[in-house]
Amino acid sequence: MRPVVRSAWMAGRLALLFGLAGCASGNVGLEGLDATLWTQHSAEYRASAEQAFRTARQMLDVGLADPAWSAAVEQAGDPSTLPPAVILDVDETVLDNSPFQARLIREEREFNPEMWGRWVEEAQALPVPGALEFARYAADRGVRVFYVTNRDAEHEEATARNLSRFGFPLDSAADVLLTRGEREGWGSNKSTRRAWVAERHRVVLLAGDDLNDFLPVSRSSLEQRDSLEAEYASYWGVRWIMLPNPAYGSWEAALYGFDSTLTAEQRRARKGERLKTDGERLEEEPR
Repeated sequence: MRPVVRSAWMAGRLALLFGLAGCASGNVGLEGLDATLWTQHSAEYRASAEQAFRTARQMLDVGLADPAWSAAVEQAGDPSTLPPAVILDVDETVLDNSPFQARLIREEREFNPEMWGRWVEEAQALPVPGALEFARYAADRGVRVFYVTNRDAEHEEATARNLSRFGFPLDSAADVLLTRGEREGWGSNKSTRRAWVAERHRVVLLAGDDLNDFLPVSRSSLEQRDSLEAEYASYWGVRWIMLPNPAYGSWEAALYGFDSTLTAEQRRARKGERLKTDGERLEEEPR
């Protein structure tokens, strides 16, 4: 890019970014802008998602061939006599909510339940690349597909409508869409719902975009999360399939200690303090 053109481009970009700098932090503002644009427009995002679900398909076949195989840490006893199932998260795993993220950025708003509820009720989130093909592949192999989501129970019908709109398998013979608050004890920690599935099925594979989709890590520190990621290193890409989501997640709240009393500026400052500039991570012992 020529210097003059690059300077004009950079000036325009900075003007846009500083114009958004007044947005609340979290999943809006500077980090939300680039993350949302990456999800909506990059070939890299689509390739990453398709790669994840292609791996999921291959590992599903491996897991089905081994009766002792289970992907759920909540699975107790010998699962070999149970029918097979997979557990999929919904948001940013099978349904793409980047248009909602874009609305927050355009309107310079933080996440709020009212806006989110309206978006969910529209039931127009598109499938994440590769998700529909994988879910159908699993169903065709006789594997029951469960969707474990932290969408509230009041939005279950709209979520089912959104999934059905694109042909995601929803087994009418069982409750396969497990929402937050649907039953007593089903809070934001998904472990209880995974355990409910694991009592009835051999869980062959898990797919999600957040560590909470695989392990009970609610409000765990960054150090605890790193430790768990390392402890289960052999599961990634084998029993557990992680989807890319740079826009939001429990990782972000862990950066500022899950302190909901902080202002947007304080959260941004806390996150800025976490930036590494000395190659610290590169000095860690390889696994």
